[in-house]
Amino acid sequence: MICRRNFVRNVFAAAAAAPFARLSPARADVPTTFDTALKATIPQGTSLRIVARSGQPALAGGKYPWHAAPDGGACFGSPDGGWVYVSNCEVSRKRGGTGALRFDANGQLADSYPILQGTSNNCAGGKTPWGTWLSCEEDQDVGLVHECDPFGIKASIVRPALGAFNHEAAAIDPATGIVYLTEDRPDGCFYRFVPVAIGDLINGRLEVALLENNRLTWAPVPDPSGVSSPLRKQVAGAALFKGGEGIVYTAGKVFFTTKGDNRVWGLTISTGELAIIYDAAKSPVPILRGVDNIEVSPNGELLIAEDGGDMQIVALAAADYKPMALVTLHEQGNSEVTGPAFSPDGKRLYFSSQRGPEGKSEYGITYELTLGAAG
Repeated sequence: MICRRNFVRNVFAAAAAAPFARLSPARADVPTTFDTALKATIPQGTSLRIVARSGQPALAGGKYPWHAAPDGGACFGSPDGGWVYVSNCEVSRKRGGTGALRFDANGQLADSYPILQGTSNNCAGGKTPWGTWLSCEEDQDVGLVHECDPFGIKASIVRPALGAFNHEAAAIDPATGIVYLTEDRPDGCFYRFVPVAIGDLINGRLEVALLENNRLTWAPVPDPSGVSSPLRKQVAGAALFKGGEGIVYTAGKVFFTTKGDNRVWGLTISTGELAIIYDAAKSPVPILRGVDNIEVSPNGELLIAEDGGDMQIVALAAADYKPMALVTLHEQGNSEVTGPAFSPDGKRLYFSSQRGPEGKSEYGITYELTLGAAG
């Protein structure tokens, strides 16, 4: 089988003989196949299936109907050799939360259940090094972060120390436990929570980024609760970003997306240097638009899901960040691709169409892309 470590590398290798300038939004110059039943373009040698639909139990006879508007997600290994895929529910008025799909060691769906309920607009989030899921509420200036057990055994815990604002996503540096946080507003900020100890999301300091000469510095947020004023307005000179979206940590760097200007940013943690690694307005191959959720391969390729755009998951090559479409969902123009995450064995990639072909939250679809045999 093609493992996670080699999957994106192999797809890029297949495209090496084709100039990237020839790529188009609807296709990439790599071997692909069109799934006529699911109306999706996928890499040759892979297969696609639906594992859950909003409003329906994922398992026949199951008691938990899969949630509407599936959004950010992640996978967690289980002791039996299987795994759990968690997915946020981006629904307002305390009807949101997070659901989970548990798979056995053979990749068969074994259970489905909620791990967070009664919250609002749970957009993306982040996987912690200690095996929990941070579910972020995109709820104006009162959104919070909830720490969840992917196995649904322990109750979720709200983490107010991470701030009250229009949260989008979170990523953690495993070496320090620092949590980096994006804010989905046209005038949003970029934050980090510095804990007193790794894994402690209660005691620590919330800070906001300042940008000068392409380097970030940090200033304490006086009132993380936001009671006195919105967090983005509390520190003079705080750097503003046009709609912070997905964020991920890898190899000493944090990458995040901003949808308002279709950019992908890279932060080198040790130096504070911040660089724009992809800008649709300047890219010679601007196939990536509507940048949103983000995942990373062990080799450093970034997989970015589109909110709108061409309904694609686009990979940015590790060496030069050139884009290439990996998956395209057709006839779903009023939806967005969300929650890309690999299974622990690297053989499956999970993601969702938040509103499906109908373009409504109650018609969300969650997919599994299974990688085929290596050639």
